[in-house]
Amino acid sequence: MVQLVRRFAVLVVTILALAHPSASAQGWKAGAAKQKITPREPIWMAGYGGRDHPATGFLNDLYAKALVLEDERGTRVAIVTLDLVGISPDLAGPITAELQSKYKLPRSHVALCCSHTHSGPVVGYNLRTLHFDQIDDVQKQRIARYADELSKAIVEVVGQALQSLAPCEISFGQGTATFAVNRRNNKEADVPRLREAGELVGPFDHEVSVLQVLDAAGKLKAVLFGYACHATVLDGFDWSSDYPGFAQSELEACHPDSTALFFAGCGADQNPLPRSKVELARQYGRDLAAAVETALKENLEPLTGDLAVGWTQIPLELAQRPTPDEIEKDAQSSDRFVAARARLFRDRLNAGELLPATYPYPVQVWRLGDTLTFVALGGEVVVDYALRIKQELGNGHTWVAGYSNDVMAYIPSRRVLAEGGYEGRDAMVYYSLPSPWAPTVEAAIIDAVHATIPKAP
Repeated sequence: MVQLVRRFAVLVVTILALAHPSASAQGWKAGAAKQKITPREPIWMAGYGGRDHPATGFLNDLYAKALVLEDERGTRVAIVTLDLVGISPDLAGPITAELQSKYKLPRSHVALCCSHTHSGPVVGYNLRTLHFDQIDDVQKQRIARYADELSKAIVEVVGQALQSLAPCEISFGQGTATFAVNRRNNKEADVPRLREAGELVGPFDHEVSVLQVLDAAGKLKAVLFGYACHATVLDGFDWSSDYPGFAQSELEACHPDSTALFFAGCGADQNPLPRSKVELARQYGRDLAAAVETALKENLEPLTGDLAVGWTQIPLELAQRPTPDEIEKDAQSSDRFVAARARLFRDRLNAGELLPATYPYPVQVWRLGDTLTFVALGGEVVVDYALRIKQELGNGHTWVAGYSNDVMAYIPSRRVLAEGGYEGRDAMVYYSLPSPWAPTVEAAIIDAVHATIPKAP
């Protein structure tokens, strides 16, 4: 009888092992790490042109976090999440070059994903027209120092994640959060009434993408999650990672010793509404964390197979270049941002430079195992792109991040470009680009996504 019971127990264990492949059977390894990147001195804050002095307070910390995944063949990718408004080639280029030199991570194997918090510091020359015309030399020196410290922190945190690589079981799924509202189609003051009446309009993406990483003991080691919504609840002078930071803190408090990482989806035309109160930022963070927790409790899909990566930069066309006469006229504008951009252009022309007709736009596509596709697009990407890419590549098995690798401008769809307004036209001033994008912008990016999908290894 005892022997029969033992055989039955072995049979049960075998069946369970087959039904739930172990980390070692899947061949995955993962490592995660984080470092604080909250500025240590008062410097200018990024995201809003109405601010008139540096940060004066603190609400919650900013972090650089890294999640490194390694498949059975030894292929590695690193997802770096940053509580920053954006990052530009002046920083991203040297950082990724150092990661390749120091850790043998090619450029295509590293994704730099920004949360786009508007309560963080100015980062290098990102949003140059918005900030640099109103700050003094002392502030410029502090911004440069912060950029150097940030670069070192990012390289270090990736190294720490690599050092913590260990066998893991990885799975993915999705939750839902509904606080994002299409700001182009709903007036902010009307949102509470429209939400109550079920009358909010406009495209949106309320999916919360969730990647779960369990260690060999079945404990949560890391969770990567994404949501398509601006991090603009707060607009004061306190350092804060806004609602994405509160969501990450909530998850890490519920799962001690884990690392929670956030990537911003295509939320360029999506706002957290209502907003402007700290308690709302905390509440949206709790709502987002709850959506992640719900996904973790559902039947997540195991990640099986291998990693495959794709990367390209395409010459994304601008509509036109201003003439010298148009630049001189703009330099006299009563709009200080238009005038600042014109002076910048005039200096470039006087130095013998040409204004750009295109921009080197980054498109990154990873195959995470056999079934999950991760698309990382540069710039402030409107929600139309996520909805289209998910439909074309497979809903439920496709994630689309914006604000990745280079945040150079808003990226409107053909529809938004034709409609104009802030996302389609006006915001180009603050990013120091000479004109709106050409009408081919959406087709060019979608074609590049399809062309960059890596083949299975």
